[in-house]
Amino acid sequence: MKALTFYDVQDLRYEEVPDPKIEKDDDVIVKVKVGGICGSDIARYRNLGPYVKGNVWGHEFSGEVVEAGPAVTELKAGDRVVGCPNLVCHECEYCKSGYPSRCESLNTIGAYVPGAFAEYIKMPAVNLVKMVEGMTFEQGALVEPATVAIHGLYQTNIKMGYEVAVVGCGNIGLMAIQWAKAFGAKKVFAIDIDDAQLQAAEDFGADVLINSADIDFHDEIRKYGNGVDLAIESAGNPFTAARVLGLPKKGGEVVYMGIPYADVPVPRFYFERIMRNELNIIGSWCTISAPYPGEEWNNAVEYIGNKKVDVLGMVTHKVNLSKGPEMFEKIIADPKGFGKVLLYPEEIM
Repeated sequence: MKALTFYDVQDLRYEEVPDPKIEKDDDVIVKVKVGGICGSDIARYRNLGPYVKGNVWGHEFSGEVVEAGPAVTELKAGDRVVGCPNLVCHECEYCKSGYPSRCESLNTIGAYVPGAFAEYIKMPAVNLVKMVEGMTFEQGALVEPATVAIHGLYQTNIKMGYEVAVVGCGNIGLMAIQWAKAFGAKKVFAIDIDDAQLQAAEDFGADVLINSADIDFHDEIRKYGNGVDLAIESAGNPFTAARVLGLPKKGGEVVYMGIPYADVPVPRFYFERIMRNELNIIGSWCTISAPYPGEEWNNAVEYIGNKKVDVLGMVTHKVNLSKGPEMFEKIIADPKGFGKVLLYPEEIM
């Protein structure tokens, strides 16, 4: 089959690789219909390189079951599914106590095992969730980034009437805006340095837009009150990772969803906000909970498939999988104008 294989920093190739085969009784082979490029893929392509040289890359996808192992009873050929990319042991103390996102052996497809930027992928049956009737494969491929936002919000105390600030209005930030509203947020502040991203944030439900390119968003948000109940860091930027601590009111919360690929220096003023304001600081990792893969996945499929939330509005590019290396080059050369990029193993143009 054809796949995108990741060899080194900025060395991504479209080439022939072996087809996956059923090896375990619970294995399922899925024909990939649509894959999505994640922000973490961009960071790894630009600066970090692969975990395993030459591995098939990608972790966001939807597809159709073509074959299942003898122990699989819930899925059959022809079923339309989305894939949870996080692989866990189901045996360690964290998995057994209901926290699979903390699994001691946590892995992700596209890292140490073959990923989804391919014509076919092999997955454990438990990692596949059926799509609801009428749901498109494009919607399905966007379930995984939605679950990142949902999982993060599940770690917080968000409830009806909350005021929420979202720092960074990329794909995860846009998801966080929509899901904060779905969770009952009264007002959502969107903070970014790009007017186009702020316009997208407004389209996704943000109530107040703050362009922080030339202003301190800590001071700006104080014009609306004493701070927010919950601040979400979804930019994955060292600068915002420190300054988001200035947004919550006393007793408020900060949840980190973005991954800063650099050290995070925290000025004294912002560090003191943690203590003086008795903030609750929360880290969020992956997309899973118990019972595995978690309500994140069931709710994302339900809400997206039934159009209760919009995910397709963030899609800016649809290209053949064969154009993947070229697309990554274009994104790192000039990221402006790129939202969610979808890749199609079956030729669409």
